[in-house]
Amino acid sequence: MIEPRRATELALGVLADELVGDPARYHPVAGFGTLAQALEARMYAPSRLRGVAYTAILVGGAVALGCAARNVPGATAIGTWAVVGGAGLRKVGAGLGADLERGDIGGARALLPSLCGRDPSVLDTAGLARAATESVAENTSDAAVAPLFWGAVAGLPGLLAYRAANTLDAMVGYRNERYGDFGWASARLDDVLNYVPARLAGAVTVALAPAVGGAPSDAVRAWRRDAAKHPSPNAGVAEATAAGALGLQLGGRTQYAHGVELRPTLGDGRAPEPRDLARASRLSLAVELGALAATVLCVRIGRRAVRHARPRR
Repeated sequence: MIEPRRATELALGVLADELVGDPARYHPVAGFGTLAQALEARMYAPSRLRGVAYTAILVGGAVALGCAARNVPGATAIGTWAVVGGAGLRKVGAGLGADLERGDIGGARALLPSLCGRDPSVLDTAGLARAATESVAENTSDAAVAPLFWGAVAGLPGLLAYRAANTLDAMVGYRNERYGDFGWASARLDDVLNYVPARLAGAVTVALAPAVGGAPSDAVRAWRRDAAKHPSPNAGVAEATAAGALGLQLGGRTQYAHGVELRPTLGDGRAPEPRDLARASRLSLAVELGALAATVLCVRIGRRAVRHARPRR
């Protein structure tokens, strides 16, 4: 079963993220990104094979580092603090909502790039509120639930491998002329690693909908009806269940730097308003803590069942 120390260190890492937040300088994930950029400059070619090698080197290196340090006391707690980004996500989301409520649209536009890749200059108050709400919902799964899931399943190597893969997806996992082939492996690996965590996040969102005044039935209906419409097989679950839990409708015309996408609508409530960012942030925290508890419990039960199923010698 999952070692008590691992569960404790995961919880300590989440607590450190809440109390301390991200390091202002020398963030390990930023350092990994710098390394990935340098390796891309040497390895890039419009080739899937090159992309597979690039992804394997960087994610494999993260796994090797995690394996080397996994038995060091406190290493899993430090790793959890370094790779889990729930507190920073909620701080930016709630801050953007507060700016909009004060009428400070310039401040809100300045914060939006920390959440997503949309063009804030073309978004009004309603557009900024919707973009931030969708990003908080999606990134609750990516930045909080998924690393905790893989940390519970595989310890420090799982934490670091997931964050490496997710960071590479954000850097090269685009379907455009430059990265369509080179970033293919990074994008597909991120999809695979997020498949179970996204559905765990969805299930916990359904269960905890009453914490933000929502109904589990609304979250379930949005999941079943709308999630598959989203272009991402994982983000659709996180965003649809959050829309249902919050009583909102997400999706629609979406402005990115590279152009406009017409996204399907998720949920059947009203459009997000600035005040909804505080609710979305509260839901995000509840889902992160609920997913941590559920993951640790399930892994413990599963490993205990495997241990008892082994034939006795």
